[in-house]
Amino acid sequence: MKSSTPLFITLLTVSVIFMHGRCDEEVRRPRRLAQILGFSWENCGKPDDPAVLKALKLSPDPITIPGDLTASASGSTSVVLVSPLSVNVTLEKEVAGIWVKIPCVEEMGSCHYPDGCDILNQLIPPGQDCPEPLHTYGLPCHCPFKAGDYSLPQSDFYVPHIDLPFWLTNGNYRVQGVLGSAGKELGCLKVSLTIHSG
Repeated sequence: MKSSTPLFITLLTVSVIFMHGRCDEEVRRPRRLAQILGFSWENCGKPDDPAVLKALKLSPDPITIPGDLTASASGSTSVVLVSPLSVNVTLEKEVAGIWVKIPCVEEMGSCHYPDGCDILNQLIPPGQDCPEPLHTYGLPCHCPFKAGDYSLPQSDFYVPHIDLPFWLTNGNYRVQGVLGSAGKELGCLKVSLTIHSG
C-alpha cells in the first residue's frame, strides 16, 4: 500500500508512542533534492523506562527526498501515555569533526516541546481519521496511547519535498528525543543520519 500522506505525520505518531522527537516545522527555501545516508537508531533511556522502541527499519539507504520510502517499526509502552507528554529534542551537527549542538530556532533544532499530544492534535484534528497506513493497521494518532505493543508493518510511503533551513541540509546529524510526563522520563531514542542535498 502506498500513501501520499506526509510521512512526518506517521513518524510523529510513532515517535510519541516510542519516544522520538518531532520535525514538522518547515522554513521556505528553494527546492532541493536531499538524501539521507547511514541511518541508525538506539534506545538511550534507563533500563526501567516504560516506553521502548524494539525495531525501526527504513529503506532504501540512501533515502531520497522527494521519493519512495519503505518503513516498519515496533515498540511498546507499559504505561498509558496521556497529555501532557513533553518531548526534549537535542540536535547535533558534525562540523569539522566536532559535534555542535544546534540551538532551537523557530521550533526546530534542540527544542523542548511541552506536549507532543497537542502537536498531534494540530497535525490531525481530533475526530479526523488517522492517516494511512495508521488507519489500516489500527494504530492511534491521538493521545491517550494505551499500554501495550504497537507495530507498523512494512509500509510504502511517498516522501514529499520538504523545505529545510540551510543549516539542516548537508552534513552528519545526531538527534536525541526524550519523552517525559510529570517530570519523569518515559523513554529516550537516539537517531544518527547523514543528509546530502543537491
